[in-house]
Amino acid sequence: MNIQVKVISREISEYLWREEKTLSTAESCTAGLVAASIAALPGASNYFRGAIVAYVNELKTQLLGVSEEMLQEKGAVSEDVARAMVSGALERLHTDYAIAVTGYAGPGGGPEAPVGTIYVAVGKAEEIIVRELTGDDGREENVARATVTALQMLLEKLKNDFPRAEE
Repeated sequence: MNIQVKVISREISEYLWREEKTLSTAESCTAGLVAASIAALPGASNYFRGAIVAYVNELKTQLLGVSEEMLQEKGAVSEDVARAMVSGALERLHTDYAIAVTGYAGPGGGPEAPVGTIYVAVGKAEEIIVRELTGDDGREENVARATVTALQMLLEKLKNDFPRAEE
């Protein structure tokens, strides 16, 4: 885990711990790297509930409740699917916050988007924020960029939700 990920993860842990909130992830192209970054810190079991790595569409439907119709109409790599993955993680893992990542890390893209297109979604039941990443810097870098983006987005969300928690 690189130093940037460690610093962001530590700050996230402080917010979640202090505010007694929980977090889960739903990941496709990052294959659990976001979850591993969160769970790497001591005490993560106090706020990290778990992760669903749904690499194939069948599992996105079965485990996260993403509709087959949405997957067919929008494609797995879409803003709508990223939002649905967050909603599914919130509901099925009984958590306050969730992060979802879906995309084409490489080497190939798909029918709906070129390689390097990744959607990162972060939120809670009342609000889900999605960011689209584009550009292909190679599979490893694409996954790393998505992981850092996901953590940064969650940290921004927590800072907005709990402004007094900042010291």
